[in-house]
Amino acid sequence: MSSQQVDRDHLSAYEIALLQFDEACAHMNLRQGVAKMLRTCKRELTVNFPVVMDNDEVEMFTGYRVHHSTIRGPTKGGIRFHPDVSLDEVRALAMWMSLKCAVANIPYGGAKGGVIVDPKKLSRRELERLTRRYATEISILIGPDSDIPAPDVGTDPQIMAWIMDTYSMHQGYTVPAVVTGKPALIGGSAGRPGATGRSVTYCALRAMEHLGIPVRQARVAVQGYGNVGSWTARLLHDAGCRVIAVSDSRGAIYNASGLNAQAVLDHKQKTGSVVGLNGSEAIGEQEMMGLECEVLVPAALEMAITSEVAKDIKARIISEGANGPTTPAADDILQQKDVFIVPDILANSGGVIVSYFEWVQDFQRLFWHEREINRRLEELLDVAFGEVLSAARKEGVTMRTAATMTAVQRMHDATILRGIYP
Repeated sequence: MSSQQVDRDHLSAYEIALLQFDEACAHMNLRQGVAKMLRTCKRELTVNFPVVMDNDEVEMFTGYRVHHSTIRGPTKGGIRFHPDVSLDEVRALAMWMSLKCAVANIPYGGAKGGVIVDPKKLSRRELERLTRRYATEISILIGPDSDIPAPDVGTDPQIMAWIMDTYSMHQGYTVPAVVTGKPALIGGSAGRPGATGRSVTYCALRAMEHLGIPVRQARVAVQGYGNVGSWTARLLHDAGCRVIAVSDSRGAIYNASGLNAQAVLDHKQKTGSVVGLNGSEAIGEQEMMGLECEVLVPAALEMAITSEVAKDIKARIISEGANGPTTPAADDILQQKDVFIVPDILANSGGVIVSYFEWVQDFQRLFWHEREINRRLEELLDVAFGEVLSAARKEGVTMRTAATMTAVQRMHDATILRGIYP
């Protein structure tokens, strides 16, 4: 392995985001000052705050909220509770959110937030106190017209409900549009829980159509069996595919004849892991990633596919459910192997698209049926996939570069139209 390849395998998430941005810009005719502006996060907030634990001791926590761009509208992005959260990671995720919103052509800029914490080690009351204190600390940035958080790794609809309630208590009236991904009972949208998995599925099916791969019995492997991975597995199974392997943080399971995606989810909810499902064989994570299959879905955390992993990949399509799951070094190898990659900013955009629908419904106080949500989602995905594929063919670039080019062009043009204040 060359030193250059090692370097491209060991970049931080933010370095990867900047590299992808620069590679796209190299194919474009942009005003350099505007490109430099779009390469830089607009504002970054770091908060250090106390939380009273159940034993009456006070613990300190650190959190972040980063706005990458506001040029196309209020910022949108999830909140992550994870022990490995860092400012650098949040910057990258905020930038990818800007690109994702622009690819989908919805009127948002990108943001992201996070707290350095393992939520599994907190009681429910501790988690609520931490969430409400963090929400208070970042309340100088968030708002229904300025910055709208959503769930991400380690957070869920309940946590969004606490954030909405905290913000509303400060305002003196209920503000449902301040967050998305809420429970339906308090202004959440139908179709939101499965939205990201639905877009990953839709893009995988479109890629199969493009490559002439029959959907019936197409073999699928899914890395990560949280919300995105489990929904993707179930929806691809329902479409006629054969899910032959899945994994989570504790291991991977395999059955050449196919796994029942719902049975896997039921087993995980009961035992805490996919491992040990009746009728499945335990295999290593690396072995799972290298299985003969038509579709591989990385739906765990960033940088799961390195060059070492990529060398073993035999899938014809990768539909990225996670943000930033593929290192640049791995991208180089997969391109040489002619693997068709549907990049994260396109494949997993369903979550932010349906979050946009939820935000619109909250303002209108008028809610749509799930059939309407899914129809509108597929319409936007259909246009976005077609535009990116067309750009990739026209420019002779990968789908990732084409998606980034599409997004950057929209952000660049919006900046030119608005002008630079003052």
